[in-house]
Parts: sequence; C-alpha cells; structure tokens
Amino acid sequence: MVFYPHENDNNNQLAQADKSRVFSTSWNYNWDRRDPKSLVKPMKIDDEFNRNIYNKQLINKTAKAIHHIILIRHGQYNKEAKTDADGRLTTLGKQQAEAIGKRLQELNLPYNSLIHSTMTRAQETAKIIQSFLKKNITVKSDSLLNEGSPIQPEPPSSNWKAEINYYRDGPRIEAAFRKYFHRADFSQEKDSYTILVSHANVIRYFVCRALQFPPESWLRLSLNHTSITWITIYPDGIVKLVAFGDSGHMNPQFFL
Repeated sequence: MVFYPHENDNNNQLAQADKSRVFSTSWNYNWDRRDPKSLVKPMKIDDEFNRNIYNKQLINKTAKAIHHIILIRHGQYNKEAKTDADGRLTTLGKQQAEAIGKRLQELNLPYNSLIHSTMTRAQETAKIIQSFLKKNITVKSDSLLNEGSPIQPEPPSSNWKAEINYYRDGPRIEAAFRKYFHRADFSQEKDSYTILVSHANVIRYFVCRALQFPPESWLRLSLNHTSITWITIYPDGIVKLVAFGDSGHMNPQFFL
C-alpha cells in the first residue's frame, strides 16, 4: 500500500471536524425526576426472581401516556396601563384571542385543562378561549404563570430592561416549570392536553428549560400575541417542540 502524507493530513482535519460536532452535554433523562430508575429502590439482582421483581417495579413506575402542553401567549393589551387591572386587552387583542380560540376548537383535541396566569390580560384571553372549547374543561388560575424576569439573558440586550427582580421572579417561574413540565403520571392511561395561557418571557424560558437549552437563551426567541407553542413529553422523558410561536391561524394584521 502506498502512503501519501497529504491523505493523512486530510484525515486529521476530518477528525478535528468531528470533534467540533461532539455535544458538550448529554440528554438528562431524569430532568423531571420521574425516570423509573430513580423511583424504584435499588436492589441486588442476583437471580431471575429478583430480576423479575425489579423489572415489574420499573414497569409500574413507567409512564404510558404522552403529555402535551400547549402554551398560548395572551392577546395585545394596553401597555400604557400603570396597574395590572388597567392592562386589559385592546380591541385587537380580543380579536387575537378569538382567533386562537377558533384554532384550538378546530384542532378538536381532548383538552384536559385550561390554566392561565392571574394577570388581567391572561385572564381575559383565557376566558375568550374557553368560550370556544368544550363546556366541561377544567379552568384554573395560577400566579406562578405570571409575567416576570426568569433569568439574566445572555447575550445581554440594550433593548431589554428588567422591570422585575430576577431573584424574585426567577424561582417562581422555575417553580412553574417544575409544576407543569413533566412526563405523564404512570397511572395515566390516556394522553393529556394541557393549555397554559401565559406570557412571552415565561413561555420562552419554559421552552429553553424543556429542551435542555441554556435557560439564559430565552431572550433570543420571539413570540407573537396568541401564538401557539406546543411541547410534547414522551414516556421515556424525551421532549419535542412540535410548534413554536405558530401564528398561522391569524390574519397578517394581527401580528402586533
């Protein structure tokens, strides 16, 4: 076999290129603390009998259904308001809320619950959405979903000024993530569909956390009012972003 030095150089270059594509971190399957192996007490498996017991325990703690989370940003509101109570939806904001309500109705998914933040603009948006959905859907409010500053963004933006303290809002928004983002309970037989009506900062942070992206990246993302962001959580802990900021259900003049 004839040896050509330049071929070896090319191989070295390819090897270096491959190294640059290696992921810096691996997927954390126990991100929601619901990996079956973390829920079952370790035991010494020294025979077939103990192995069967252990495997049965794992099966009992394994999710069987898929958890869908549909995140909706509120409609346009009065940004000049000095209090939350005065930050009501504008006429356009109500039209946007009607558009997303119709879209969710058209999708005709078996929604289990509609949960909204306690801020006025989110409450009004959720109420309009509810009018388009089945009458027996569970509706709740949760202040954990209120707007805030989740974490100092990276890179910093001269256009972004934190109006709310990161140290105060960050733990609350993280608590909201841990409350709503997890694989289905292992006793759940059917897939679940939860609608969360919240705010841009919160939703963007949720997406970064769910996909295990650096949470500081949240400000790099952008969301239209009443857009759809859809996250699917599978029984094995894998998370997929089905849609982000989908606004195809709205007329172009609604993109404000």
